[in-house]
Amino acid sequence: MNHKPKLWTKDFLIVSSANFFLFLTFYVLMVTLTIYTMDHFHASQAQAGLASSIFVLGAVLVRPIAGKKIDKIGRRKMLLGSLVLFLIASIGYFLVNSLSLLLIDRLIQGFAFGLATTATGTIAADIIPNERRGEGTGYFAMSTNLAMAFGPFIGLLITQHFSYSIIFYAASLFAAFSLVASLFMNVPEGDKGGASPQKGFKISDYFEKRALPIAIFIGFAGFTYSSILSYLTSFAKEKDLMGAASFFFVVFAVFLLASRPFTGRMFDVKGENAVIYPSLLLFAVGMVILSQSHHGITLLIAGALIGVGYGTFQSSCQAISIKEAPSNRMGLATSTFYTMYDFGIGVGPFLLGFLIPFTGFKGLFMGMSIFAFVLIGIYYLAHGRKASARKKMQHEERLSA
Repeated sequence: MNHKPKLWTKDFLIVSSANFFLFLTFYVLMVTLTIYTMDHFHASQAQAGLASSIFVLGAVLVRPIAGKKIDKIGRRKMLLGSLVLFLIASIGYFLVNSLSLLLIDRLIQGFAFGLATTATGTIAADIIPNERRGEGTGYFAMSTNLAMAFGPFIGLLITQHFSYSIIFYAASLFAAFSLVASLFMNVPEGDKGGASPQKGFKISDYFEKRALPIAIFIGFAGFTYSSILSYLTSFAKEKDLMGAASFFFVVFAVFLLASRPFTGRMFDVKGENAVIYPSLLLFAVGMVILSQSHHGITLLIAGALIGVGYGTFQSSCQAISIKEAPSNRMGLATSTFYTMYDFGIGVGPFLLGFLIPFTGFKGLFMGMSIFAFVLIGIYYLAHGRKASARKKMQHEERLSA
């Protein structure tokens, strides 16, 4: 009888929980900081946008260094040190009394976030058994997906019914949960020696080239998804759909949770293409329905399709980035993946903001739905054709055996 190696260990649950609270803090602040900055500091829309996106800039800048240095510093040291800094920056919002101090605090918290999520991703990749790579990475990525769903919901709920200080209390509490959980985890350490250091700048020291194609693809996907994160509320207000919009991310999470047991297993058994092509199609169709929404139920149907589609291919691509890299460069593969993803999420709202005066919100989402179909072709070029060739070769080897 074939026994699968255990996935749901204590350490896997802890690293997933720590990751969930990290991203929950990120998304709670992401959807509220723009409004807070304009209300509290009378900032312009551009300045408010900068207060939101400078966090992502901090994470993008530090990730390549984190990926290179994680095993030299030690995974546990990097994780706990960055979580302490993340918590201090969360508490720092209470002390901020000017826009410039807010930007500095956001940048520092972005640095800490980049270090911490590189650590959690690398630790999770090491804990997950190879035979359950797709399934395990899918469940770990669900901690990010759930935060992506409930963070905006919590943030908007607090904004509507409470003062801004409650947002900062919530952010500090979630950051503390992440730190406390990590204290009880046994962290597998990588090879601290590694290859002998070479002088001069080499891009391979900061990016894992085998993970780069799929990471570039997820950057484009993150760019597309950033339109929902940044402009769904404005679109819903325009269409008088705010009641349904507040539950968009909850429906996203429920349908993603329901699909996860099947999609993760299918990744391991049938291969990545069998999962990613259908999920990309679901995401694109969901974007089309979103752009044409005039009723609450239509908006929620879009949320369900986007949740299953986006959540599935995002976690599958993370599994691919780790699978493609050698074991001693898993940290670098993780940072490469998240650097490109963060860049897409971060630059999206800024660039798309220039289009809205010309397209309106409906036109923006229609354009993004067309780009979602283009993502299918980008995936084929980045990884899909390679995965098909590999699958065909394995099939021919089995036939000739």
